[in-house]
Amino acid sequence: MNGEPLITASRRAPASGGPPVPGIARLSPVDRYLPLWIFAAIGLGLWIGHQWPGFAVRLDAARVGGVSAPIAIGLFWMMYPVLARVRYETVGQHARNTRLLGTSLVLNWIIGPVVMFTLAWIFLPDLPEYRNGLILIGLARCIAMVLIWNSLACGSNELAAMLVALNSIFQILTYSVLGWLFLTVIPGWLGLPGADLAVTMWDIARSVLLFLGVPLAAGFLTRKILVARRGAEWYDEVFMPRFGPTALLGLLYTIILMFAMQGDRIVSLPLDVLRIALPLAVYFVLMFGASLLLARRLGFAYDQSASLAFTAAGNNFELAIAVAIATFGLASGEAMAAVVGPLIEVPALVALVYVALWARRFFPAPAPLPISRR
Repeated sequence: MNGEPLITASRRAPASGGPPVPGIARLSPVDRYLPLWIFAAIGLGLWIGHQWPGFAVRLDAARVGGVSAPIAIGLFWMMYPVLARVRYETVGQHARNTRLLGTSLVLNWIIGPVVMFTLAWIFLPDLPEYRNGLILIGLARCIAMVLIWNSLACGSNELAAMLVALNSIFQILTYSVLGWLFLTVIPGWLGLPGADLAVTMWDIARSVLLFLGVPLAAGFLTRKILVARRGAEWYDEVFMPRFGPTALLGLLYTIILMFAMQGDRIVSLPLDVLRIALPLAVYFVLMFGASLLLARRLGFAYDQSASLAFTAAGNNFELAIAVAIATFGLASGEAMAAVVGPLIEVPALVALVYVALWARRFFPAPAPLPISRR
């Protein structure tokens, strides 16, 4: 998922040889209890939908890109502050490490989608709408929330920022093509049902361009203009701590509206929610564990390995939600599956932060960093 961290957690290991102290205790209450806020937003949305049965019809009256206009605003806002935080200028600093980049690209754009596709068919063979929603999640690679998990696990912040920027670019270029392949083409190759879904590359590309391309351009220009005027230190230490948290508000606002519009269906189908949650939980564990082990085998330092693992395990639920709504409709099973995603990702990846810190002892020590002269 890709909400915005409200603070910068400690990234340094202690001077002694012991394991680093996780920075979770240093999170603001909003970040620390993010799952509770999400559950509260869900509860509020369900209550609104129950109290005002005609709310969904009125909300869906005005549409933008196939999505209810009020929800489109929320989808844009939960992406824009996240993408404004990305340090696009750091991409070139790691570009020469082709082995590291190649590993990340394979994990994110080949292994990750294939693993989610496989799990979706194993766990949900009889529920094609939820299955499609999981596949859309698997194709949406994490572009921001990974920064907070990586920071808490003492990973490389520079590498994580570069991978976030790289994933943002790849999602613009490939998400629509991969969505079309995994939803309509590959099932047909494997002799599986569902190949006749009326989903075109343009349906998905339009959603990607609108809900990722527009906020990506806005985020890039915001950083470029404000850094040029006020400097990078002011932007990262003054502006973003104030502006960044509004992404979480956008996420919660969107969740409230979505659950208000399809809350009756979710309340009446608790077992369906559980069936969606199970493959997601398995996915996070498999992707994180396999990525960390692969990085260790390839000889990467711990800080690089943590960045690779969290980037590979996390997903951009905001984009998956936007595409699911725009392509299949707000009341669709695809949208419901995408909404369940953040409920599972947040506690799962918080737990994996502790796993990463425990596993640090099995990695070679990184080269010492130069001492800051500031």
